[in-house]
Amino acid sequence: MAVKGGILLAAERPTQHALLDKEHEYETNISREKIIMINDHLAVAVAGLTSDANTLVDFARMHSLRHTLAYSEPIPVESLVNEIADVKQGYTQVGSLRPFGVSFLYAGYDPIHGLQLYHSEPCGRYNAWKAYAIGNHADNAQNMLKAEWKENMTPHEGMLLAAKILAKCDDSHASVEKIEFALMGKTRGSPPHLHIHKEEEVKVVVDEANKIREDEEKQKEKEKKEKLGGN
Repeated sequence: MAVKGGILLAAERPTQHALLDKEHEYETNISREKIIMINDHLAVAVAGLTSDANTLVDFARMHSLRHTLAYSEPIPVESLVNEIADVKQGYTQVGSLRPFGVSFLYAGYDPIHGLQLYHSEPCGRYNAWKAYAIGNHADNAQNMLKAEWKENMTPHEGMLLAAKILAKCDDSHASVEKIEFALMGKTRGSPPHLHIHKEEEVKVVVDEANKIREDEEKQKEKEKKEKLGGN
């Protein structure tokens, strides 16, 4: 979602299997990374098949690097989004090829259009958005974004809203282990920067979001009891 000074990406990590060997770095992180950096000014949030996402991410990184080497400037965000969309769409045209089973949310910056948020579907269609949701329960999440997202939200307010939406869609309380945040930010006079929030930063947001939810539930219960008492 667009927030003041940046584009905020939020993702729900999949639950790790109890038998997974967590002592080895590779096995620990496999299929867990949902927010991936493409270059210094573009990152994606992934929903779908991680292996397909890795293939497209490798293509995006290579295409971005070629553009920078050829033109001595970073590739415009929409140009790279369009290239990835063309690859996705091409795989829907041949019967012997399986389409890519992954959707992307792109958070990026370029001097032409500033901060931008795009969504691309497995079929290759893409659009620019101010706030968007993909993955499981995307329809419910999108309805909540329509109702509660506001212009010029601070990054902290955006993270609280994202934590609330993820928890409600999963019908559980928000937890540090299941949520990750990243902010593609840009301030005057400095280059764009992707900040992936550390666990302690996420914990502050999660604790506050859970407290707000508990207070709302208590208030609803109180109003329900008052209504029953009045009758």
